Amino acid sequence: MTSTDLADLLAALGYAAVYAFASGLLLVASYYVLDLITPGHLGTHLRGVDSDGNESVHAQSKSAAVVTSAWLASNALVIFTAIWRNGDSDLGLALAATVAFGVFGILLNTIMFFVIEAITPGDLRSIVCQPGPVRPLAWVAASIALSVAAIVCASIA
Repeated sequence: MTSTDLADLLAALGYAAVYAFASGLLLVASYYVLDLITPGHLGTHLRGVDSDGNESVHAQSKSAAVVTSAWLASNALVIFTAIWRNGDSDLGLALAATVAFGVFGILLNTIMFFVIEAITPGDLRSIVCQPGPVRPLAWVAASIALSVAAIVCASIA
């Protein structure tokens, strides 16, 4: 291994660390946006905390788990595609594109969540957080999140 190879390896590791940190922040932001648009505390619905503050499998919202998982996967796919497509560019430009598309994916998922809520009967935000089995509307919300990812990823590529 030459010194040039080692320098290239260290540079690649540095880029990976920067992308990983930025991506992690975007995914945390994505989670908190979903937490803000759903009633109560999303983590409480996922953990299954009852009205007395005790954890219980009967208080878990499987719908919230499905929507949260799809939401995070959707945003991760957008971030992945932005890095993949722009990774060979200058780090500053590639990182800016990754952050811009990541924020755009979060924004578009949020808008589409409210659109689905507006065109379907019931209160999607409440339905998603109800304890018990996965509700059909949660599958729709999860599918929309993944569809948003597919559309944004295609626009990046």
